[in-house]
Amino acid sequence: MTIAEVAKKFDLSTDTLRYYERIGLVPPVTRNKSGIRDYQQEDLNWVEFIKCMRTAYVSIEGLVEYVDLFQQGKHTQEARKAILTEEYETLLGRLEEMQKGAERLKWKIDNYDEIMNKCEERLNQD
Repeated sequence: MTIAEVAKKFDLSTDTLRYYERIGLVPPVTRNKSGIRDYQQEDLNWVEFIKCMRTAYVSIEGLVEYVDLFQQGKHTQEARKAILTEEYETLLGRLEEMQKGAERLKWKIDNYDEIMNKCEERLNQD
């Protein structure tokens, strides 16, 4: 499967696929006689795994460390689980910040006429 076909299949850009390979998230992809990437099922499995982890908001840094540990063997399971736990905690923090931001924005919308209008008028004063 060509890189363009893989990109389409997983809704990723070809640049993203090359990046994932360059930083070690996807092991080096087999190349044909012309040097063009020829994705095999194992490569597709890696792309699918990385895409799954990214849609769970696992950071690139966390994934690089996770994949490195995975490639070291089964004895790294606890360390990999710890990475996922840390990523989860980080995500919960981000969700909390976003919830607070959403509440502030909702308040501004609800109070736009009496408060935000006045704030904006002050911005236009010389």
